[in-house]
Amino acid sequence: MLGRIARIFGRYVEANLRLSFPVPRQDETDESPLRIERAELYRNRLILEGKAKVEKIGLRIGSQTIWSARAEPLGQSFHFDIPYIPYARGRPVLVLQQQGEVTERFLPEVPGWRLRLARLRLGLRFAAQVIRLTPQIWLWRWRGDGVARQAVKEALGLAPQVAACMLPHGLVLPAPARGEGGTAKIVLVMPVFNALDLLREALSRIERHTDHDWHLILIEDASSDPQVRPFLRNWARDLSRAPRVTLLENPTNLGFVGSVNRGFARIRAQFPGRSVILINSDALVPAGWASRLIAPLRDPAVASVTPMSDNAEILSVPIPGGGALPVGAVDRIDAAARLLTPELTRADLPTGIGFCMAISPRFLARLPAFDPCFGKGYGEETDWCQRAGVLGGRHVGIGNLFVEHRGTQSFDVERKSKLLARNHAQVLRRHPCYEPALARFLSDDPLAPARMALALAAAGAVQDAPVRLWLGHALGGGAERYLRERIAEEIARGHSAVVLRVGLRHRWQLELHQACGTLVARSDDDEQITRLVALLGTRRVVYSCGVNDPDPISLPKMLLRLSKGQELEVLFHDYYPISPSYCLLGQDGLYHGPPRPGTPIAADPAHRWAGLPGGLDEWQAAWGELISSAQRLVVFSRASRDIVAQVWPEAASRIVISPHQVQSGAALRSPAIRPGAAPPVIGVLGNIGAQKGAAIVARLSHDLARSGAAQLVVIGNLDPHYRLARPALVHGSYEPKDLPLLVSRYGITGWLIPSIWPETFSFTTHEALATGLPVACFDLGAQAEAVSGAGAQGILLPCPGVSDECDLTPLLRAMTREAMAA
Repeated sequence: MLGRIARIFGRYVEANLRLSFPVPRQDETDESPLRIERAELYRNRLILEGKAKVEKIGLRIGSQTIWSARAEPLGQSFHFDIPYIPYARGRPVLVLQQQGEVTERFLPEVPGWRLRLARLRLGLRFAAQVIRLTPQIWLWRWRGDGVARQAVKEALGLAPQVAACMLPHGLVLPAPARGEGGTAKIVLVMPVFNALDLLREALSRIERHTDHDWHLILIEDASSDPQVRPFLRNWARDLSRAPRVTLLENPTNLGFVGSVNRGFARIRAQFPGRSVILINSDALVPAGWASRLIAPLRDPAVASVTPMSDNAEILSVPIPGGGALPVGAVDRIDAAARLLTPELTRADLPTGIGFCMAISPRFLARLPAFDPCFGKGYGEETDWCQRAGVLGGRHVGIGNLFVEHRGTQSFDVERKSKLLARNHAQVLRRHPCYEPALARFLSDDPLAPARMALALAAAGAVQDAPVRLWLGHALGGGAERYLRERIAEEIARGHSAVVLRVGLRHRWQLELHQACGTLVARSDDDEQITRLVALLGTRRVVYSCGVNDPDPISLPKMLLRLSKGQELEVLFHDYYPISPSYCLLGQDGLYHGPPRPGTPIAADPAHRWAGLPGGLDEWQAAWGELISSAQRLVVFSRASRDIVAQVWPEAASRIVISPHQVQSGAALRSPAIRPGAAPPVIGVLGNIGAQKGAAIVARLSHDLARSGAAQLVVIGNLDPHYRLARPALVHGSYEPKDLPLLVSRYGITGWLIPSIWPETFSFTTHEALATGLPVACFDLGAQAEAVSGAGAQGILLPCPGVSDECDLTPLLRAMTREAMAA
């Protein structure tokens, strides 16, 4: 037990260690050709940044030199990010090349006492956290509670913590809420300056979509476009709308503030007591908008109300300024907004946003004008809202209304930037509490649930292809690597990508990935997730992996609900649809072939889930519904296709083999290590758990420690349940690009892939082969498929039994032969 805790602490140190290297003192007059600005040990990587007045700069550890990837002019910055463990052999050396002359500079080593002190501090913190987490650890270890497991991993820094909002129950209604059309009289104030084409659409939408008795006050602000004023005169004189429209014409340009104040003055004289809506001429309103916007004004404490928009600062979806929406997108997004429960999508704001802002007549009577000191515009509504707040007024944002705002149609970008800077400084001088309130709002984001719902609807409304929705797990590994690559591809195409993740602290984690950032929300409510996903519209649902979900037998039905009437695809990153033992290993830890109902293997307890009295038959029947409904079943190797086809032969025609793309061999090829006095070094690549052969690796380390036939190094991590015998060691996390350097540093002469399950695709096997060194694996699954196709470089070993020793004679012979050839 103590050994296991020590190994977990080692992982904790790797995840949390951050230590600066000592660097020579430098000042601005230093004429040295090398200036180091950052030298830091972060986790198990060395981060080195600075500037060098040389033609070329490299970093060497052992016999391998990594050259700076930045092709910049002489004397510019360099950046290195390489794997590094201080106590492993190989001290980092900077290599400077200038006019054919090469010089070397050793980096100062981190003093041992600093490393020991850093580990001691982490040890004390680790002990305190373990004590605090004891209840969750107990639930995880003795109850198998996956939620507790995730809580422990996040607290210890062994799993990423993601900022996410909790979706309230009842957020999305099954049908739109009923409006209150025609029950109130409102006055709209719209200043106009240029932008005639957009003005036509904005006015048309107000006329068609306003669901209250309305009057519009237009203030034409001496537009430089000579067509604007005649258009407005003709539009306002039309007999069908003349009683509803007042046109005011400024003899000279007053700017936004002056024009609005003129409109406010007309309201005081002609329409006192009516609710007021300040609206820009570049705001495009959807059907039934007005009743939703003024509804919160029934509360006498509410001074202003602002809707969500694509371009409305703190009320933007998903973030400010995404460019103009496609034609009709505002209506599709607002159709989703109408499905949101009003009471669950309201929040107090630090300020209203003047592009479309309802104003209470009670507060407008007390504060009848914007301050003219804000000139042509920007910041005036923030100042008004702060003054209203002093009088007890609240400012409310609502998520059940979405109004498109084109923005910057009357000001050029440079002019707007100057006005914003000047007027924002004025606001901060007047209202010092505003900025902290704004920061609190952005940090807490009480409108995050509504923002997520509308962002999902916007994702479906703006792209011309189905939105891809993946159901994935939170365990990392090859499935997560594949998923991240697919997400990156979608974003590169200008599309959004959605992930519904299982196996975390809540049943569902919904992620919306876009070029501008990622929104994350969590929920335990299946129905709310179904309704939220429906907001995407046309979509392609892809099952990636559901391992570690607390209720896996419900996943097929959930996926069928999410994909109703849509495309459905099933990926086989493992064999979870075939068996609860997703690696197909039996209770004895060995592979005995594909489990099928009626075979002896089916009775193995490993292939039964506790929640199913019908055992494997019931499991495969439930997942079989999903398999039958999917248009495509995607596997990543021929070996995987054969297994799936044996279980579901009727689906064989829909199975598509699509191998993963891996980094080219040229990029990872490592120089062969020449024979010498040292014994050969066997590298084991990847994160090695039970199904990846951890028991074999541990047993092998003891055998090699006794025989001295070879050394062993794990490039990756080893399950803490297992212990290696010295001198074998575990390097820790790595990136594929690091392999040439790691091969050189540890003197690796060949690879062992110890996985004991028939992998669907083995990234580590392909990475090992790409180094050009001999690779051995057991004769099963996709790993054997890859190795057998590698000619003399590949070595297939017979599959071991429960206690069989791993005979590495063929691998050792191949490593010796390779070294001699070099």
